[in-house]
Amino acid sequence: MSVATNHVKRAFKYRFYPTDAQAAELSRTFGCVRKVYNMALQARTEAWTLRQERVNYNATSAMLTAWKKTEDLAYLSEVSSVPLQQTLRHLQGAFTNFWVKRAKYPTFKSRKKSRKSAEYTSSAFRYRDGSLTLAKMAEPLDIVWSRPLPDGAVPSTVTVSQDSAGRWFVSLLCEDRPAMPAPVNPAVGIDAGITGLVTLSTGEKINNPKHERADREQLAKAQRELARKAKGSANRDKARLKVARVHARIADRRRDFLHKLTTRLIRENQTVVIEDLTVRNMLKNRTLSRAISDASWTELRSMLEYKAQWYGREVITVDRWFPSSKLCSACGTLQGKMPLNVRTWTCACGTTHDRDVNAAKNILAAGLAAAACGDGVRPQRSTPGGQSSMKQEVVPPPRSRAAAQPRG
Repeated sequence: MSVATNHVKRAFKYRFYPTDAQAAELSRTFGCVRKVYNMALQARTEAWTLRQERVNYNATSAMLTAWKKTEDLAYLSEVSSVPLQQTLRHLQGAFTNFWVKRAKYPTFKSRKKSRKSAEYTSSAFRYRDGSLTLAKMAEPLDIVWSRPLPDGAVPSTVTVSQDSAGRWFVSLLCEDRPAMPAPVNPAVGIDAGITGLVTLSTGEKINNPKHERADREQLAKAQRELARKAKGSANRDKARLKVARVHARIADRRRDFLHKLTTRLIRENQTVVIEDLTVRNMLKNRTLSRAISDASWTELRSMLEYKAQWYGREVITVDRWFPSSKLCSACGTLQGKMPLNVRTWTCACGTTHDRDVNAAKNILAAGLAAAACGDGVRPQRSTPGGQSSMKQEVVPPPRSRAAAQPRG
């Protein structure tokens, strides 16, 4: 029996194969989007730094109109105006995140390193009977419809992008009401690891496929070939594309595995309890950083949180300092030091524990106890928009915000 949830916004991503004319038009659009973003960022920064003037989205939109009338920037009028307006809105969002201290100060987009993308709103595309045509284009995109859109769904925005491996993708944002079967289990605890990607409180261990290690030899060979090519040469561009394709294959396999795993966990359990791991700090360990990156714990948690929101489930995060591995799940006795090479241990009460299974059981118990009484380990629940709340500690008194630019 499937249970329908509330309406949510979901993006459906597909690969497509543009014609030469479409690829040229999109490449011009990507360049104009990057140019407008950088010019608006420079204008906002200079206005505040030099003249203490506030510049917001409306002001940058007026600037865009003036830029199009100049001789040097007249080419901005040759592409659709909607992606240019959208990049100004994205810049405004970047400043908003900076003001509330969710992100660093916006940075300029690089021609070689920045993501190539353009966003079209409903006024700049036509979608009819499975055919999508963008503004400034005479023919629809040749899209590989790997899965259907929801019945009756009409895209509100369309984002076209090209990855570093040269592949083209289109993402359609639609309103959907996803359905999910009733959960089999009330709750499960998850302990993340390296050898075993996750260990469940039920005792099940899910191995880490180690996608990066499987292609490490091929990746190293492609990188050596790239290092031997002369900078700025056509052969170097071809070698760089080979490296990007290996990275893309690794990322695709990892993402596919994580999607299947997280969907299964959300389908089978009403509540999922995980640890609040500081992956950024853990990556400083040179011995384990490569394995931690390949495990992709941050992406795993992100998928769990937004899928829980979609399907009416709950994700609880326990404090990162909770001693889940050293606490006996049978009697509650806290052990002393426990090095990573200790995988099984016996408590004074006589219970023999598998380190990871014991940790998963303790994580589950701590999360449910904290959710019930609000004491001890503080839980973190998934919040609207798929964003996780910050670690709950004593909140300091508000301070004056000395930002590089005031709110505009």
